[in-house]
Amino acid sequence: MVEEDIENRAIHKLSETEEPKQESRKINYFEKLLPIWVVLCILLGIILSQFVPEISETINSLQIGGISIPIGICLFLMMYPAMLNLQASELKKLRRNPKPIILTLVSNWLVAPFVGLAMVNIFLPGTAKDILELKVAIILLSSSPCTAMVLVWGWMAKGNQEQNVVNTSLNTITIIFLYVAMVSLLTGIQNIPVNSLLLLISLIFFIGIPLLLGIISKRLIIASKGLSWFNDSYKPFVGKISIVALLTTLVVLFSLNGDVLINNPDLLLLVSIPLLVGFVIVVAYNVFITKIFKMKYKEAVITVIIGSSSHFEIAIATAIAMYGVGSVAALGTTMGLFWEVPVMLAIVYLGKFLAKRGFWKSN
Repeated sequence: MVEEDIENRAIHKLSETEEPKQESRKINYFEKLLPIWVVLCILLGIILSQFVPEISETINSLQIGGISIPIGICLFLMMYPAMLNLQASELKKLRRNPKPIILTLVSNWLVAPFVGLAMVNIFLPGTAKDILELKVAIILLSSSPCTAMVLVWGWMAKGNQEQNVVNTSLNTITIIFLYVAMVSLLTGIQNIPVNSLLLLISLIFFIGIPLLLGIISKRLIIASKGLSWFNDSYKPFVGKISIVALLTTLVVLFSLNGDVLINNPDLLLLVSIPLLVGFVIVVAYNVFITKIFKMKYKEAVITVIIGSSSHFEIAIATAIAMYGVGSVAALGTTMGLFWEVPVMLAIVYLGKFLAKRGFWKSN
């Protein structure tokens, strides 16, 4: 009993010293303007597709087994930094306050995927090739919980960062085991044939390998340079590379899809409506479920953010692997990224607004 009391005091003391550090983490100027950079890169990609089509043709020719090498490198660079956030030791803290984690897992794997399926049924009837690819794009996005960008949104919302790290670490593990099964289930319900082997290859290449390299490099760097250098220097550096890779991916994808966009603007509307309606439904569910379970703001806002976000990197990678770089499916998953940035920012400000109104319990 005495030992347990000492341990509890130590944990409380540790959380007191860590919390200010977490809240003092500032979003830099470049990150604050991320939505603007996203729009500019999309416009740049479309302009390149019209005025310098040779670039798109060259990029599209660089393939191995149907997978674009430039896109593969960019997506890999987007994924690797996210894998550095995996902290298996943090999962031991689940027993302390499991409720937010359980609610988030329910949202990620039971609510969001089937909301996505409902959106497909309501807004995308028909069996035309383009429609089928848009259906798959929405299923890929709704079946992949986020593991990376939520750390940025969580800091902006001043939520519980310990919960954020635990949840993203757990999502990294669950996506390995559940992603292929969930996508196969939902596409099967829609009678859409998908190549399960390509799904598995995408999972291995864009989740498994970055995860393995993340674990190995993290241990080697901490052993040689120390934990402080890893957290304060290495992770911020590769985090910047991740954002550059994201923006580069947008330029490349929209340079390859520029003609599809300009010649078929209706496709943009077709995929945007179910994506946005789906976002609203899932966000509303998470907001009210955290209220029903009487959660405090810091835990509630992280639950809403993670429970409402998607892992657009793996969705884009899978769409490209199955249908090609210039496909409608790739365009659809990219639009998921396009809309997720403003939606996540809106959640940050909505959370702060609701907190001021006393919607959640104060911390």
